[in-house]
Amino acid sequence: MPREWREVHLPGSVEQWNALTDMTDARLLAEHLEWAATTPAARNEAFNVVNGDVFRWRWLWPQLAAYFGIEAGGPPEGGAPLEGKMSGAAETWKAIAAKYGLVESNVNRLASWWHTDGDLGRKIECVNDMSKSRKLGFLAHQDTPKSFFDLFERLKAEQLIPA
Repeated sequence: MPREWREVHLPGSVEQWNALTDMTDARLLAEHLEWAATTPAARNEAFNVVNGDVFRWRWLWPQLAAYFGIEAGGPPEGGAPLEGKMSGAAETWKAIAAKYGLVESNVNRLASWWHTDGDLGRKIECVNDMSKSRKLGFLAHQDTPKSFFDLFERLKAEQLIPA
């Protein structure tokens, strides 16, 4: 493993490192969309859709890093936005894709640096309320760490990241 990959710092703000937050697994979102489309009480309603649990990056980030066998670090003071930092990532990813036989050599089709910066760079706590969906009968939830680990396994199986 390249030396620079042995430790990865959260590319976000100190506030996000410490704040409660939540996220949405695409599988749960799809399930919610189907539910909303087929439930008469949900017709013409707007909903928040999140996994249903909360976490802090300061405890989830080390779990994600451990999955890949690397050390995790918190964000540097002032944050660590990806958009500028990853400007040269295209050539590096192309070499990684070739080395590991990955099916996508264009990293810009796999990652959206500005979007990640927007999520991880927030200076406020962000937790969404699923009460409206719950009251109308949508009770599904998704464990957030499992969302990540399932995704990593799928990306490996589909040869989008190295196994």
